[in-house]
Amino acid sequence: MIRTRMMAVIAATTGALLLSACGGSTDDGAAAEKPQQSAAAASDGKNFEFLAGTAKQNGADLRTGDGAPDAAPQVAAKSKRPVVRQWVQPTAKQHPELGEIVVNGNGFTLYRFDKDTASPSKSNCFNACAANWPPYLIAPGGKVHFKIDPSQVGFIPRDGAFQVTIGGWPVYLFSGDTKAGQTNGQGKDNGTWAAVTPEGEKAGGGAVAPSEPPAETPGGENPAVQPATSGVFFDTPNFGEPAEGITGPGCKPVRFSGSVSILGSAKVWAGDNCTGKSATITSSVTDLNSLGLGTIKSIRFAG
Repeated sequence: MIRTRMMAVIAATTGALLLSACGGSTDDGAAAEKPQQSAAAASDGKNFEFLAGTAKQNGADLRTGDGAPDAAPQVAAKSKRPVVRQWVQPTAKQHPELGEIVVNGNGFTLYRFDKDTASPSKSNCFNACAANWPPYLIAPGGKVHFKIDPSQVGFIPRDGAFQVTIGGWPVYLFSGDTKAGQTNGQGKDNGTWAAVTPEGEKAGGGAVAPSEPPAETPGGENPAVQPATSGVFFDTPNFGEPAEGITGPGCKPVRFSGSVSILGSAKVWAGDNCTGKSATITSSVTDLNSLGLGTIKSIRFAG
């Protein structure tokens, strides 16, 4: 079984609740500013609950969150009212062309918009823009079943609820995605829309880890391979679920013996705290047992 690190309800969520702005739409989806509102006041003092693992594993009602029929992008885009979920499940997933991206609990891609801001977190997509790009909304006091680094998840008040942010960036679904796994919104509107990574960056560039690692120099490092800053570990070979996204920098604890999806190089260890036998990986590994280390217990990322 995958060993997750359960987190208590994040009392510091209110610190992650940044300020938001609302406004009228323009033709390009941007909005004029309106008075901002405190997220703490809008939540009426209710904290969000963070739970490691999937909604199903945590016994959530699958009809009220990401899996609800009205939460699908096309349905949400046609709704006359914002679709507010009782729970969300942001999940790291390896895309064959875009690299690591974040999808919701039903497998639909989450996007960020260049005309928004991350510091402070602020959306500039309203009215016609929001009809095409439904904001990813959660109810006050809702549950976050996280499959990415929970410290990257935040909230801004919107439409009587809260819009989820990743790495500070407000995130959205795309009405043109009709099936889970699609990324039809990538690069839309002159590249201002992009799938979001678990760190809030823009996914893309077509950089996908090769199936065979490049030849290494005698010292064990390949200068042509950039250091990795995150990866997704799977409990079974060939990237089978369940999975957990791990983000650097530095040495991070893990407990996996299945596979890992990674872009760049990192070092994995058989012992805790990056001790004991180790191996350097420069691309995704379909079967961690092939490294001869047994269960991987720690990994060191760049920085």
